[in-house]
Amino acid sequence: MKTKIERFVLGLILAPLAPIAGLLGFWWTSYAFLPERWISFCTISGLALGILADIFILKKLIARAYQFGMIFWTVIFLFYTVCVFGFFMGMPVFNAALAIPAGFIVGGKLARKMADRSQVRAAALRTCIFTTIVLTFICATSVLLALSEATLPAQLEGMLALPFTVTWGMIWGIILVGGAGLLAVNWLLTGLAVRFTHRFLSTS
Repeated sequence: MKTKIERFVLGLILAPLAPIAGLLGFWWTSYAFLPERWISFCTISGLALGILADIFILKKLIARAYQFGMIFWTVIFLFYTVCVFGFFMGMPVFNAALAIPAGFIVGGKLARKMADRSQVRAAALRTCIFTTIVLTFICATSVLLALSEATLPAQLEGMLALPFTVTWGMIWGIILVGGAGLLAVNWLLTGLAVRFTHRFLSTS
């Protein structure tokens, strides 16, 4: 049962890679080099090729998932980080959710190596630091994009139908408090994901 759950989660992590990469790669390439009428066709073709690639190689990738080094998984994490950031139009809140699959991969690798408590603790700390640093850059980028809007306070008032005037001081307060809270949640999620996955997959 645990093996099935493990393979299912690994599939959820690995399966979207080829379709997303195909869609984005063909879309950007066609946008840069081809007439506009070809963009939709090329984008759909890229998505279809990605799905086709999954049909042939996904099972092999899942079977060898823990044989890949951390550089491979780091690239995958950064790929998803950019995709999530772009999909949610610069809202960094959803990027914190990537801490869970990151912790799952690290915890799974630790379980396969039959790591002891000290090794799990050290790996969890390293993973927390890494995901939090990445999220810090994402938050900083989001802040820069938001602050580039001179009418941001007025936009927030209208968007949220607020009955009071929004000031830049309020916005900075939200940025600092909200950002610190988001980083803390990310750290907590990462650590819990590593430890829970290791414990779950290690127990008989």
